[in-house]
Amino acid sequence: MPGGRLTQQERQQIALGLADNLPYAEIARRLDRPTSTITREVMRNGGPTAYRADLAHRATEHRAHRRRPATPRSPETAAQAHGRDADAVADYEETFTTVLMASGLTKMAARVLTCLFTTDAGSLTASQLAQRLQVSPASISKAIAFLESQSLVRRERDERRRDRYLVDNELFYQATIASARANDQLVRTARQGVAILGPQTPAAVRLENIARFLDFISESITRAAEQAREVLHTKLEPTPTGTTGTTDTTDRP
Repeated sequence: MPGGRLTQQERQQIALGLADNLPYAEIARRLDRPTSTITREVMRNGGPTAYRADLAHRATEHRAHRRRPATPRSPETAAQAHGRDADAVADYEETFTTVLMASGLTKMAARVLTCLFTTDAGSLTASQLAQRLQVSPASISKAIAFLESQSLVRRERDERRRDRYLVDNELFYQATIASARANDQLVRTARQGVAILGPQTPAAVRLENIARFLDFISESITRAAEQAREVLHTKLEPTPTGTTGTTDTTDRP
């Protein structure tokens, strides 16, 4: 599989694929590139509706020429030298950020959430986030306010009475349940249409089928989330062979 930067010709193929409404995975397959490479390329250069091959290529060249000298590493970053490839971690964080942006988050909110997901410390203060991301405290404050409003992060006070931000173990459970419940209003509205349009009319049948489908999906998602909830509270522990095993914890309320 080819590596390195995308060529201008590859970017033109990406633009053509987007124009044909091809999914990222199909574009990546045609270019023999990882899907994450295509996703990151598109999202950092305007998104699927605004992507332009020539502009993306010039922007990449510009970024390459203006890269700043490496900033002093924080203790957590320095520790990567003892077991992690710092470049691989940076690439992964960029990929994770891109995926979060594709789900609807702003770039700064996605970067903050990525930091919280990938930190070994389990939580970070606003100043630590600003230092890691090399942005202003105001940018962090705005991103945190949005993430809190969406219940994507929570805060707690440490022993020095500083606010620390973390991603709760229940995040994905809560987000999944919220997503399932978001369908409820659509189900109710669809069934209102059935009564208004007449139960036996083609439009009403269509709306009833949509309502039944969403009802089934929501119920299935909720049931599966309840059954899988304990997975979010599983800890990895080293085994005698040096690999990791799972241990179920019981500290969930």
